[in-house]
Parts: sequence; C-alpha cells; structure tokens
Amino acid sequence: MDVSREVAQARLDAWSRRSVPNPDGGLRASAVALTVVRRDDVHGVWVLRRPLTMRSHPGQFALPGGRLDDGESAVDAALRELHEEIGIRVQQSDVVGILDDFRTRSGYIITPVVCWRDDDPPLVPNPAEVAQSFFVPFADLVRPPRFVSFEGLERPVIQLPILGENVHAPTAALLYQFAEVVLQDRPTRVEDLEQPPFAWQ
Repeated sequence: MDVSREVAQARLDAWSRRSVPNPDGGLRASAVALTVVRRDDVHGVWVLRRPLTMRSHPGQFALPGGRLDDGESAVDAALRELHEEIGIRVQQSDVVGILDDFRTRSGYIITPVVCWRDDDPPLVPNPAEVAQSFFVPFADLVRPPRFVSFEGLERPVIQLPILGENVHAPTAALLYQFAEVVLQDRPTRVEDLEQPPFAWQ
C-alpha cells in the first residue's frame, strides 16, 4: 500500500476539515505533527511512546506535539514540537494539509498537521519526552481498527492494532482518520470516537 505526496495533497485539498469551537478559550489549543517519511522506499509515519516518568500520559503512544505558544498557529506549533521532540526539521512547504480537530477528555483541542518528507531524516529524540520512536508503514495503518465498549461510556472506544499493541485515542483516532482520508480516500470523521478511561482519568 502506497500513496504519493501529490495524491495525498489532492485528497487533503479536497477535504473539508472540521474545527472545534472554543469561543471562551476554555479548551487548550494543541497541535501534533503527523509526519510521513520514506524508509527503504516504504512510506510511513513516526509514532512515539512517552516516558513513564512524565506527569501527563506516561507510557502512552503519541504523535510529536504539544500546546500552542502565544501567537502560534497550529502549523507553527506542530513543526516546533516535531523538532523539539525528535529533532526533525520540516518547512512550511512540507505541510500537505490538516485533518479534523479532536477534542480530548482532558480539555485539549488537538489539530493534526500532516507533513511529508520523501526521505528518512535521522531522529534525535528528546529523552525527557520520548522513550521510544516507531516507524509505522502505511500498510500497518490501514489495518481495520476495533471499536469496543467501556462501562460508563456511551461512545465507542477505538483500538488501533499496531506495534504489537492496541493504540487508543486520541492518537489512534488521528492515525485512523489519516489512513481513511489520505491513504484510502474515504470521508471518515472521528469526532464520535472515545478515549478509554485510563487515558484521561
């Protein structure tokens, strides 16, 4: 399974993304970099695992990202965090589009910024924020997810079976929409997908 940058760009250009309203500023704006690279002629994305020593979301899978600084756009924040966390520099011209905002249970709005590099830049992980980094090929991202029920939750919880484990939302929801919209050209929304309680309690 492969998709070129040109095809990805066209699909994202045609995508009508949804943003999460935040008129009173009660939600915290954040952004992540969903970064495509090419390793040995195989395209994939970088997924991280947070250190167990982190105060928030220890040991969970994540995409490079974080809160927007004052005056930053989502794109600016995603590119800054990408460099701070794993040492990859991308330019504004490497951004091919933006997927839907995802609202988390912990009060964040995550904006997923899709970046594309047709090479394999060396990583320089920041050990304070990154315990492990994983290259996930496109073929793994299009595996069917699981939608499961948790007691007390009305909406389905998404589980993405990659990396030998089940990755959960928000990371799973963002990767799933990327796979659906960019890789398979399907108009799939993820706003109704739930996080498991351990991700936010």
